Amino acid sequence: MERLRSAIVAGAAGGARASAAATAACELAAGVGLRTVVFVEGGSDRVALEALAVRRGRNLDAEGIAVVPLGGVTSIGRFLDLCGPAGLDVGLAGLCDAGEERFFQRGLERVGLGSGLTRADLEPLGFYVCVADLEDELIRSLGAEAVRRVVEAQGDLRPFRTFQNQPAQRERAVEQQLRRFMGTLSGRKAQYAHALVEHLEPTRVPRPLDRLLAHL
Repeated sequence: MERLRSAIVAGAAGGARASAAATAACELAAGVGLRTVVFVEGGSDRVALEALAVRRGRNLDAEGIAVVPLGGVTSIGRFLDLCGPAGLDVGLAGLCDAGEERFFQRGLERVGLGSGLTRADLEPLGFYVCVADLEDELIRSLGAEAVRRVVEAQGDLRPFRTFQNQPAQRERAVEQQLRRFMGTLSGRKAQYAHALVEHLEPTRVPRPLDRLLAHL
């Protein structure tokens, strides 16, 4: 499944190797029994979705569900071309931020999966929108104090307090500080995506994440 994800990303990237990568993706899809591709913006979103699936006793790879980070939402059209009705022709789903919603809408319309799509229209297609981004959704669901305890458990309380004292951060709400702190180092978003999902109460899972997993 990891090779399939890599082939999909390479096939959607364009360039001289795109055709060979698309062919490889087709062969690998058959080999793993691919039934759905889930598009997310980055690796931390994939980590969060897969962590929640594990908490609910599911293994998405084993179910033939490939979670594929886009690495930039403006490329969604090429991914839909490769995986949609004119390509692999498998089920499609996704998670995006509110600021990226229009790219998903236009991409889905272009491959024939709707017309004049609204946010309400996206959900039956399997696409769900976060209010700001997934980190924001997770912080609001847990609450700032619970997230601070997670930061402490991760050994990051001192760096976070130093970050809070930076001039640009002092006037921001603690929720905003936490969200920005998680993006300050490479790999930190993925680290906290997993940690925050692990600490969620079952009834407090952010709606977009909860509905997306239920759809799959």
